[in-house]
Amino acid sequence: MFGVVLWSDVEDRKAVIWCEDHGDLAFYRPGDNGAEFSLDAGDLVQFDMTMDRHLRFVHNPRLVSEGGCEGLADMLGRAGDRNATSHSRNSAEIIPFSATQRRTRQDAPQAHIA
Repeated sequence: MFGVVLWSDVEDRKAVIWCEDHGDLAFYRPGDNGAEFSLDAGDLVQFDMTMDRHLRFVHNPRLVSEGGCEGLADMLGRAGDRNATSHSRNSAEIIPFSATQRRTRQDAPQAHIA
């Protein structure tokens, strides 16, 4: 799979990756096999992925393009903020009905068929 590094911690060598399938984010952490790979925000990487407890984990990352997508995390954040703002202005006011105001079948008018 391909993905773009959205966030990385250079000291801990951890990263969060946005995957090409636009599914859940994938997490990279150094493995027990001794192989360590430093990722930076904006890097385009190809990797193998596994699932564990509904989380995606990156294995065997390979750098495709260094820093090619710098600023992507900020752009996504701003787009999300604009979306949230526009939805709140256009949303309808929801008025809950209490259980006592609901009609029951006994209260509904009965139709008679001749």
